[in-house]
Amino acid sequence: MFALGPILVVGNYSRDYNIAVNIILGGLRLADNSHADGWTLVQDLPGILPTRQRRSQETTVALLEAGSELLRDCAFDELSIDELCARVGVTIGAFYGRFESKDAFFAVLMSLAVKRCLAAIDVAVANDDRMQAGLEEVCHDVVTVVTDVIRRNEGVLRAAMQYKAVQPARWITVRETGADIIGRTTPLLLARMGRGRKQAKVRAIAFAFQMVFGTLINAVLNKPTLVGLHDQEMIDRLASATFLQLENEARVKPSSRKKGV
Repeated sequence: MFALGPILVVGNYSRDYNIAVNIILGGLRLADNSHADGWTLVQDLPGILPTRQRRSQETTVALLEAGSELLRDCAFDELSIDELCARVGVTIGAFYGRFESKDAFFAVLMSLAVKRCLAAIDVAVANDDRMQAGLEEVCHDVVTVVTDVIRRNEGVLRAAMQYKAVQPARWITVRETGADIIGRTTPLLLARMGRGRKQAKVRAIAFAFQMVFGTLINAVLNKPTLVGLHDQEMIDRLASATFLQLENEARVKPSSRKKGV
């Protein structure tokens, strides 16, 4: 049993942490008896105007959900507040009663994406550590979670990248999140790469993530036809490449390389 924020997960897990990941990463739509969970996930994010009324909380969550979905098919500048409010069934005044501006709304979307991502990574890391998963399994689990988070926040991430020259803070948030992911998973990976040559192994882990992030970002921006972001093959190939990179580094004998000893 373990608790994560408002989410309590009970179970006997092997690789079945996906149950927890799906709860964390799932849509924010609120069921009649679970409205508090969705609101708890977003209420402390900067940029949201406070409210105590249940209906108002539900509207805030619905607007965020709808905004994330609309950004899958349009640029941030093209995101219409009118269309957003019409989709949720509220007035424009309701939007500005919850968010100070369109930019503030996007900032909340970014913060929510980061919160989901790091929570999912923490679940995966904790589960693999308890179950003593091997290096190959850990690589696959981490790549799965990272890819899933990017898929679910594809439009938000694309907007952050498209406007990083105008709004650099958006991209800084993405970059810092990537650094947090590496920091949280490096100890788990290092523990499965054997002793010695820590500096070289840490460098290999960082490069492997650079490869994963670069490939996924390219998939978000350019939508390649060979292997797309939403293809299972994307996860399988990236996980395999990550494992081979780290396994190769783990096999190097201390005397074989002077750098990083």
